[in-house]
This record gives sequence, C-alpha cells and structure tokens, in this order.
Amino acid sequence: MAELNTGGDGGKGKKVRSKKSNPGVDLTAMVDLAFLLITFFMLTTTLSKPQAMPLPMPDKNPENQPKEITKIPEERMMTILIGEDNKIMWYMGQFATPKVPPTEASFGKNSIRKDLLKNVQLGKKYAEREGKPKEGLVVNIKASDKATYKNLVDILDEMAITQPQLYAIGDITPGELDLLVQSGLYTKK
Repeated sequence: MAELNTGGDGGKGKKVRSKKSNPGVDLTAMVDLAFLLITFFMLTTTLSKPQAMPLPMPDKNPENQPKEITKIPEERMMTILIGEDNKIMWYMGQFATPKVPPTEASFGKNSIRKDLLKNVQLGKKYAEREGKPKEGLVVNIKASDKATYKNLVDILDEMAITQPQLYAIGDITPGELDLLVQSGLYTKK
C-alpha cells in the first residue's frame, strides 16, 4: 500500500503533550488510476506509421508469369535516366530510334512533372485512337550507379503524383550510360 506520511520528528525536547496520530493519505487509488489512464492512452492513440511507398514487384513464381510478352507501342513508352548530382534525362520510344529525343530535365513540378503530365495525356490519346482507352503511358525508370536513393524516391513520388498506367525500375544499359556521359549528367572514373 502506498502511503504519504506527514509527521514531524516526534516532538523531542519539547513539552509533553497528548499524542496525536499523524494523518495518512492512502495513494493506492491514485496509482491505480494513473496506470489505467496510461494504459488507456497507449491503446487508443495511433503511433506514427512508417512512411513507405508501395512498390509492386513481379511474381517470382514462373507459373504465374504471363505466357506471352505484351508489346508496348513506342508512343506510350517513356524512359527516365537518373544521372548524378540530381540530374535526369528522358526520352520516348526505343533508345536506338526515339520518338522524342533525349531531353534533360530536373526534379520538381516545373520540369519532370510537367513533362510526365504531358506524356501521360499523349499516351492516353494514343491509346484511345487505337481503341484501348484503359491503357496509357508506361514509364521505365533507370538509375545509374551514381544516382542517390533520394533521387529514386523523388522520381517514384512523381509517378504517384502523375499516375501513369504503369511504371517499372530497370537496369541502365551501356548505351544509355554513354548518353549520360556525353550530356554531362554522369562522369566515369
């Protein structure tokens, strides 16, 4: 039992008086109440949830893989190359014969986001002309070995904002790496 004792030194060296009992305060109920409140607030409050971005990954089971390869028209295919020092480049179509030539961009709403939104609309228009209104832009993100984790997260944030039909993270090819070197977006050691 928890007790609060408020007594003095017992009155040594003074006149003898009648003994008075010291008042005691029982704190058991207050301790119980404190633990009940702590428990209540621990169970009812939500702790901060980890901020994670969902990244869909392909199924590794070969039985669940598609039997045929889906061809994506070049007008709906956009590739984003991430270089060093927060620099990026994008092109439409295949690397050897791009529909839109490689264009340098930067992160932010006035550069890559504007380009993405424009290409999302163009991809939707192309798909509607082809009679496939549910299809749209497909973005392939390729990061160099000097790209930072922050740059990859930033471009994934842009995908969440602009909402292309599909996006994937792929490996950068040697030809694309040479393009980044020629453009000054990547330096070889």
